[in-house]
Amino acid sequence: MACRCPTHSSRVAESDFPVGVVIPLQGPAGIFGPSCEAVTEVAIDMINRSGGILGRYVRPVVIDGGAPPQDIASEVGSLITSGRIHAVTGWHISRVRQHLVPVVSEHVPYVYTSLYEGGESTAGVFCSGETPPDQIAPAMRWMRDELGMRRCFVVGDDYVWPLGTAQFVREYAHDLGIDLVGESFVALGTQDFDRTVAQVARSGADTVIMLLVGQDAVCFNRAFSARGLHERIRRLTPLMEENMLLGSGAEAGEELYVAAAYFRSLVTQSALDLAGAYARMHGPDAPTLNNMAESCFEGLMALAALTGRARTAQPRRVAAVSDEVGYDGPRGAMQISEGHVRQRVYLAQTDGTEFDIVTRL
Repeated sequence: MACRCPTHSSRVAESDFPVGVVIPLQGPAGIFGPSCEAVTEVAIDMINRSGGILGRYVRPVVIDGGAPPQDIASEVGSLITSGRIHAVTGWHISRVRQHLVPVVSEHVPYVYTSLYEGGESTAGVFCSGETPPDQIAPAMRWMRDELGMRRCFVVGDDYVWPLGTAQFVREYAHDLGIDLVGESFVALGTQDFDRTVAQVARSGADTVIMLLVGQDAVCFNRAFSARGLHERIRRLTPLMEENMLLGSGAEAGEELYVAAAYFRSLVTQSALDLAGAYARMHGPDAPTLNNMAESCFEGLMALAALTGRARTAQPRRVAAVSDEVGYDGPRGAMQISEGHVRQRVYLAQTDGTEFDIVTRL
């Protein structure tokens, strides 16, 4: 399926409301790109059918969030300065967000949709993804109480989200009486995990907390199962979807738990509505409707709600009314408070390339 989302244009019609959609089209997170592009089309169609944003026709401008962060920031800054985008949203890693905030926040609204380490408080920046207190903390407590988790090992990519989340893991482990028996952080884009897997095997851990992005997690899962560790060590991660499971191989899904606010198996009415609209637009061969894609949908819904309430796209005025904004999305009823969307989080266990929701956290 070819995506119909446009890239850059040198001209913007006065009746348009162009939105920069920053999503990874290359690198370890590039595995999410097709799904994110496809769901963006669905969200834009729904918004335009409801009158657009500020009465204007919404047009997505796709920007490759898998490029070097400084290049992305330069590109987005140029698009804002030239008036070719009036807002920014999309799923991309925290390293990219850190580069975008200085060039975006004072000029246009920015809805960041990925799960992240928390702490973003810049005016005009809104975060609709999960953070460790709502995701990792209750998942670790459940794993301890229900599965007897006592010794954990953290494996993550070496950048701000995994490193920041690992700090929370250390605190949660201490509070829960869980021993943190080791940590290993690797460069983003690592493919060889033999050394890391050997460290895990020697550590005596009963659970690995995975903080790996996209293809990195696939490579770790392959090495993990090749050594047979899936037979005796559980894994818990806040970032896993169907494409990653498929790439990891059949055995990699054994004893793998995922904490997230959205799964394709979620049965809220809005989630079913999105799945139906997605299937009607893209057909049976569409890219998987996964957590990362759904977050892009949420980001556009949040952007429409925020600007609609503020009656402007000026970031300071949008920020001033943000605590009064709520909307109904596939994750349920959402409320924006202090620049963050509050949401339910679920724990699921993998079954092949699907997720069976075990409990609400």
